[in-house]
Amino acid sequence: MSTQRKPEIVEEAVSDESVRDYLAAHPDFFERHRELLGTLRLPHQVNGTISLVERQVSVLRQKDLKLERKLKELLSVARTNDVLAAKIHQLCLRLLSADTLQATLQTCETALRTGFDADHAVLVLFRDPAMFDDIDAGRFFRPVHKDDPAVKPFATFLKGVSPRCGQIRDAQRNFLFGEDTNEIGSCALVPLGPKSELGFLAIGSADANRFHPAMSIDFLARIGDLIAAALKRY
Repeated sequence: MSTQRKPEIVEEAVSDESVRDYLAAHPDFFERHRELLGTLRLPHQVNGTISLVERQVSVLRQKDLKLERKLKELLSVARTNDVLAAKIHQLCLRLLSADTLQATLQTCETALRTGFDADHAVLVLFRDPAMFDDIDAGRFFRPVHKDDPAVKPFATFLKGVSPRCGQIRDAQRNFLFGEDTNEIGSCALVPLGPKSELGFLAIGSADANRFHPAMSIDFLARIGDLIAAALKRY
């Protein structure tokens, strides 16, 4: 009587990558095989071992915290934008009420210093300075011919159509704020009209991070548009 050998079962080696790929392709695997969840353990740096479900809950909780922080950041930006929008609205109303160039300039300077926290502000108007001998606006108002050599350091900016933020060169700082002003950490240059046809507004800050190239310039552009429209009346 012969004895028939049973066929040997050859187990194929299963790599970690193939298991990972299978689970990724079948995310409902553990839902269909719930009995396995109680036997799985994942290492944990603090609590020794936890179940897969607990680990998933922990991961989801971390994601929720990140989303919560992101939501708080977005809400903070929204509140800041609401405040800026309200201040720009007030500036618009005050500019509408100003019926002289002197009053318009005073309104602009007051709004920039008190409403928009500008450490220094200068409005450069491309006109003949002799036309404004009767205007007393202090260092805020700077009428100058557009071809004046002192304006050459701004040539690149004047060719653009949008505000520019960041640090300024010494020649630009000296023209705008005076050679004795050293506390300009950053500055925003805002065109008045297309390609600064009327002039431009300079807002200086002692904070080097107050105006930086990556910041949003939408509100600065709106301020420039409002002031340009008000100046066109004169």
